[in-house]
Amino acid sequence: MDIEQIRAPIADDLDAVDALIRRQLHSDVALIDQLAGYIIDSGGKRLRPVAVLLAARACGYAGRDHIAAAAIVEFIHTATLLHDDVVDESSLRRGRETANAIWGNQASVLVGDFLYSRSFQMMVGIGSLRVMEILADTTNAIAEGEVLQLLHCHDPDTSEERYMAVIHAKTAKLFEAAAQLGAVLAGRPRAEEQALARYGRRLGTAFQLIDDVLDYSASSAELGKNIGDDLAEGKPTLPLIHAMRHGARDEVQIIRAAIEHGGLEQLDIVTRTIESTGALDYTARLAAAEAESAIADLEPLQDSSAKDALIGLAGFAVNRRY
Repeated sequence: MDIEQIRAPIADDLDAVDALIRRQLHSDVALIDQLAGYIIDSGGKRLRPVAVLLAARACGYAGRDHIAAAAIVEFIHTATLLHDDVVDESSLRRGRETANAIWGNQASVLVGDFLYSRSFQMMVGIGSLRVMEILADTTNAIAEGEVLQLLHCHDPDTSEERYMAVIHAKTAKLFEAAAQLGAVLAGRPRAEEQALARYGRRLGTAFQLIDDVLDYSASSAELGKNIGDDLAEGKPTLPLIHAMRHGARDEVQIIRAAIEHGGLEQLDIVTRTIESTGALDYTARLAAAEAESAIADLEPLQDSSAKDALIGLAGFAVNRRY
């Protein structure tokens, strides 16, 4: 399935989410409207809201609170993007200048805070303690993942296990919450809720692993950011970790130095080493395995177009080029 086929069963729901996002973004402070609107309109795939909506429909939910839940998840994601770009000193995202490059770091951090607080206001409106519990735990886990990633920056001795812990907290946790919320809103049994949570966690893990692959294989135009950005920021992602395990001694030393000091002076050598050691294939295989496990987690759900789209979403996560 392509992304439009995945969205088709929830097209009306997505329109409702977009309308709610625009209403909830409104603030009497003009800068908040401008900056938050800029990043919301920057062409993101909205995969996390899609996961909320599809999970809810696949679980037979017939209410309207999934619209608010999907918008909340997108607000949390957008807040993390604003904060990430400040921490990483990024200048390009989704093919456009980052908000911090235009408005500065202070405004980006504060508008990120606004989005977090607005999302919690919207959670109260849903009126479910279980929804609030899941999203509160999720935002806390994301913050822990951000700090953990910061600790591993410029550390070439980061292990695969420690790196996976980072992406489970920083990226996969919000996908996990997104899918789980659909089951919670539908009042499904706890076993089904946990199956969808596992689906979301594995979907998010696969998504991030493919991001790691694309950082060294896609073009800047496809990816929407600068190639090698992770290396420039000193992030030891899985392709680099694998290449250091299997590369020649001089190649390993070059990668270690690049991680320790950042910068892209040796990007060509690093990229060749990643390719020669099979690091991209290794990372892609792990992503594919996660996606296959995610699909297996959907087994308890009855057949439906929404379930088919959830299966397609797992496939899209590992087969995309952007």
